[in-house]
Amino acid sequence: MNDAMSLGIHRWWKDSFMRLMNATPGIRLLDVAGGTGDIAFRFLDYISSKPHRAFQKEEQDLSWEEISQMYEQREGEQSIDKGSMVVVCDINKEMLHIGQARARERTNTNGLSWILGNAEELPVADNKFDIYSIAFGIRNVTDIPRALDEAYRVLRPGGRFMCLEFSHVTNPVVERLYDIYSFQIIPVLGEVIAEDWKSYQYLVESIRLFPDQSAKSRPN
Repeated sequence: MNDAMSLGIHRWWKDSFMRLMNATPGIRLLDVAGGTGDIAFRFLDYISSKPHRAFQKEEQDLSWEEISQMYEQREGEQSIDKGSMVVVCDINKEMLHIGQARARERTNTNGLSWILGNAEELPVADNKFDIYSIAFGIRNVTDIPRALDEAYRVLRPGGRFMCLEFSHVTNPVVERLYDIYSFQIIPVLGEVIAEDWKSYQYLVESIRLFPDQSAKSRPN
């Protein structure tokens, strides 16, 4: 459905997002609202393209406490080769199941873990991650300031918050065409492909209600 709606452009957006992230081996990433694994898998592929020693194989179905203990133990070791880590957190159990099923079809899943959790109350300890990412998810968070506070809490000092999200078109001509496509085409695609008109109608309406680029970039 994402391919149909964006004509495949969402893949390019996510690839560009990963290049901007420019993660290096040893980085710890928390990917929120990323249950299907799109960002996590790109992260692992990006890291594996960097020169580094092989990751150690880790179990994927762990609680946050088990994940934390595992990496705290690794920090106590004298080895300078600490494998990268990505924890996918999503409030939707079904999305996590989709991501885990996709992971089983991959060979590169070392350092990958999954947890069920709410962006507004992350089941994660303080100061644990180098990067917090959320792609096409923050728009659906009920209390965005609280989610941002949580992101700040779990990031280490100097950590980065990275958000990929739909926003507003600034060119008036393109905006008109975009509105026609959004309100007249996307809900129809939702009905034809996913048999779900209402969800995709909500999608385009929520994008319009979401603050534009300049508003979200201004500090409170």
